[in-house]
Amino acid sequence: MRASAMLEVKGRRILIDCGPDFHAQMLRFGRRSPDDRIDTMLATHQHYDHVGGVDDLRPYTYRKDDPEYKFPIYCQADVARDLKIRMPYSLGSHPYPGAPRIILHEINAFEPFTFEGIDILPLRVNHYILEMLGFRIGALGYITDAKTIPDRTVEALKGVDTLIINALRFKPHISHQTVDEALEIIRRINPRQAFLTHLSHDVGLHAEVERKLQEKVEALQAESSGSFTSTVHFAYDGLTLPIPD
Repeated sequence: MRASAMLEVKGRRILIDCGPDFHAQMLRFGRRSPDDRIDTMLATHQHYDHVGGVDDLRPYTYRKDDPEYKFPIYCQADVARDLKIRMPYSLGSHPYPGAPRIILHEINAFEPFTFEGIDILPLRVNHYILEMLGFRIGALGYITDAKTIPDRTVEALKGVDTLIINALRFKPHISHQTVDEALEIIRRINPRQAFLTHLSHDVGLHAEVERKLQEKVEALQAESSGSFTSTVHFAYDGLTLPIPD
């Protein structure tokens, strides 16, 4: 399924990206309690595979105890503009009754903000020529769709416990990192653990390529003289990770 993540932090649930299969993802992996809720969404960029499911956030945008509530989405100005164009029935000047109740908050790379006591640092990454966002939230770093990652972002991610980072396939691609390019970024950051996400079918079958990945990781560790100690694995749908504070 599309690359996305759900974080549970300080009793709040933060969604990173909301692709067109969000509904199916929640049916398979979401909680099913009567008080199930999502508190906010962070958007990395405006491509359809990352925001095409925003309308399906509709049930999370209404709260019985707060009739004036609007669901907050944090994104860059270009993403906010595109969402308003795509969803005029919800984000226009005269929203339809029953449309998702959403409020957009514009954010910028390297300008930290706080959501209900949770510190969030947006980071710059480049999806070919598109400038988009990654995020650092406490001990977690999250990057998807990057082709190049500025040194400033790499430095800001040093010290994270867990890094989620994109690696489309082994062959070069114009706008996405390869497995080797992702491994180089992981080597520089050296988190305790890293997981590769936003995988293409071109990467191969999980069991086979996981062995190939471990060979590459072991070779890099052997060359590093002890400076690269991360464990690295391919992520998969439904993966759940506890991350220390």
